[in-house]
Amino acid sequence: MDDGSSRAGSGDSTWEAFHTLAEMVYASDDFEATYLAVVRAAPQVVSGCDHASLMLRRGDRFVSVASSDDIAGTIDAYERELGEGPCLDAILDESVYREPDLMGETPWPRLTQRVLAQTPVRGMAGFRLRAAEGVTGALNLFSDTAGALTDTSVQQGIVLASFVNRTLTAAHERQAAATLREGLESNREIGKAIGLMMAFHKISDQEAFELLRRTSQDMNLKLREVARRVVEHHNRV
Repeated sequence: MDDGSSRAGSGDSTWEAFHTLAEMVYASDDFEATYLAVVRAAPQVVSGCDHASLMLRRGDRFVSVASSDDIAGTIDAYERELGEGPCLDAILDESVYREPDLMGETPWPRLTQRVLAQTPVRGMAGFRLRAAEGVTGALNLFSDTAGALTDTSVQQGIVLASFVNRTLTAAHERQAAATLREGLESNREIGKAIGLMMAFHKISDQEAFELLRRTSQDMNLKLREVARRVVEHHNRV
């Protein structure tokens, strides 16, 4: 008989799992490792969960970025292939979708038939993720026991999804910061090149910029690269 010590509900193990996830979310730059840690922790922190995955929407595509095992990854692939399931619905309809017993009638008949025939999974749930404009996805939970994904499981899943939301937000913010830093560095390099060209050719800043731009087009190089070469040439002479 299961005494609960190896499943979600063991207070110490659940707290330790959340504590470890929190440390990773707030300190790590390796987001793929964090995603993998989340799905592997799901069976420890969500009652009734045996497998988990994360699916993100990228443009008009849905991509699985992490799965706890082959079963979770396989069901994600089924959803993408068939175009139906709790994970896709959670992303598209901005809600939580749970079907604790696939043996009954479900909103996803083709997926249900495939899952019952090819996997041990008997219950599924999808939790929508949204961290920033254009960054959406779903935390997907699967159970091998019909009826095991309860209302308590949903509440635990919502808490776990919040960790993923924070990870997505951090990734978006750090990518934006990196883009901003790159833009500032590029602008400084271009500014130096314009100043040098103004002094050497006795032209205005607008004329110097146009000359830089035309050179960029003629050489099929980025404006920043042309500017860098101008500055390097000046430093060598």
